[in-house]
Amino acid sequence: MGRGRFLSRFFGLSHISAGFIAVLVGYTSSAAIVFQAAAAAGGSAAHISSWLLALGLGMGATCIGLSLRFRSPVLTAWSTPGAALLATALVGLPMGEAIGAFMFASALFLLCGVTGWVETFMKHVPKSLAAAMLAGVLLRFGLGVFLSLASQLGLVAAMLAIYLVGRRFNSRYTIPLTFLGGLVWAGLGGTIHVEALALQFARPVFTSPEFSFSTLIGVGIPLFIVTMSSQNVPGIAVLRANGYPTPVSPLIGWTGLTGLLLAPFGGFSFNLAAITAAICMSPEADPNPQRRYLAAVWAGIFYVMTGLLGATVANLFTALPKELVAAIAGIALLGTIGNSLSAALTESKERDAAVMTFLVTASGLTLFGIGGAFWGLLAGLVVLRINPGR
Repeated sequence: MGRGRFLSRFFGLSHISAGFIAVLVGYTSSAAIVFQAAAAAGGSAAHISSWLLALGLGMGATCIGLSLRFRSPVLTAWSTPGAALLATALVGLPMGEAIGAFMFASALFLLCGVTGWVETFMKHVPKSLAAAMLAGVLLRFGLGVFLSLASQLGLVAAMLAIYLVGRRFNSRYTIPLTFLGGLVWAGLGGTIHVEALALQFARPVFTSPEFSFSTLIGVGIPLFIVTMSSQNVPGIAVLRANGYPTPVSPLIGWTGLTGLLLAPFGGFSFNLAAITAAICMSPEADPNPQRRYLAAVWAGIFYVMTGLLGATVANLFTALPKELVAAIAGIALLGTIGNSLSAALTESKERDAAVMTFLVTASGLTLFGIGGAFWGLLAGLVVLRINPGR
């Protein structure tokens, strides 16, 4: 009898559906960006499926483990802004150096978790400059949506129309519906390469890390800052807003350790989720807030399943027209670009520094082998030091 009650509670339909929707929204919103990040590092199809396997297993393990440990709906995710950063910063870099940067960033998360330096660190990086750096990193993706109009006018215009209508009704399923609309249009137009579609399980591909000073500074540190400011901080805020006083440091520490272990297989970054986490914290997941952690546990189960099918996901994106992939990646980030620009320019006395950070980052400047995200942040900090009160 007790076992039956346990099974009925654990296998609640509302928990399963909330967990499934959270994973569906997460993958359809940003899997294309992860695909581009892996390709930027020169990853083969085997590498890309390994990345998706490592990310799925890492997110699944942390969702299940942390939710059960703290009895809170702790949902983790890959860093979407981090993937966008990597899609530009990894071009031309050896895969080994990319892996080294992933391990370095994850080690910083682990250090912050162990020492409790999360709040201390964020005080030294103004929110406006972190937001400006993120906006500069993401600008290329937003522009890519409209550049794709030239070669696939009907497809991209239809996706934009679906997105705008979805935003009008404030639907949480806007991005999945936009992606679905693009699939339908491409399918009807015969631009999906069906011969590339195949059901396959992913296999791990180990890459030995290489540690280059310029790559650690130009990729590792910006990846850490972007993920901390745009992913972990909102993730913590969502937990607090929903009444969960879960300690922060263990969450950051465990995601950092997970990244450190899985980085050689493509697990570039793990962090607390915000938007998808809200799905598992809603009353629809469970009327009782104390049992909503089960929705996050089911999200973890679906993450593991999706990770195991990473090769199938990789095949799907290979089969799609490149304009569809570019469009869904850019459209999924339009809201983040807008929010980042708004946060960057809110404080008038930090506006000059934020604009400098945005422009330098967006320019793609590379000096001494170090990419524009680092130089943009450095330029903003210098301007802020020179004109602290303007």
